[in-house]
Order: sequence, then structure tokens, then C-alpha cells
Amino acid sequence: MCLAIPGKIKSTELQYDGRVRMAKINFGGITKEASLEMLPDAKIGDYVLVHVGVAISIVNEEEAKKTFKYLKEIGELGDLVDVDDYIPEGTFSDEIDLGEVRKK
Repeated sequence: MCLAIPGKIKSTELQYDGRVRMAKINFGGITKEASLEMLPDAKIGDYVLVHVGVAISIVNEEEAKKTFKYLKEIGELGDLVDVDDYIPEGTFSDEIDLGEVRKK
């Protein structure tokens, strides 16, 4: 299954000769780059769902919590490598027990 993971936009910049808007997105301690081309209104501080390097939707923090809770309930967090690095900063520590997540 392919997942879109919520992360928080930390910075934005134009790359590739100013043609592509990119963002540095924090996934609970890991910062990755993703394209913002599908989300022209996304700004620093927004939570976005990122799938294969592309931000595909803006979500609020509550929606991000629901996403992780649902993924835990259906057992899909175990498919992620270093899942604790993908959880947005300090938002789920009381809702998700990472000790229960097992990597395959």
C-alpha cells in the first residue's frame, strides 16, 4: 500500500531555474524535500500530506492526528521504516504507543 504521510512545512524555495516550488518538510525530526507544485497556497507552518516527494493536500493538525491513529488501527505503521521519525513534532505522543509498532 502506498501512503501519504503528514509533515510540517519548514521552508520553501524555487528550484530548477525557478520553475518548481519546493519545500523542506519536517516529519517528526527528519527533514525531506517535496514539491509544492500541486499546492500553490501551501505556506510555512502548514501540515501537508506527502506522497512520493509531492505534497498532495493541506491538512490541519487534527487531521494529521486522525491519519496516524487510523494507520495504527489498521496496522499499516509497521510498514514504514523508522516510523517514529514521521510523526509530526510533539503531536501524538499520548495517542500512539510506538512500542506497539513492529517493522516487518
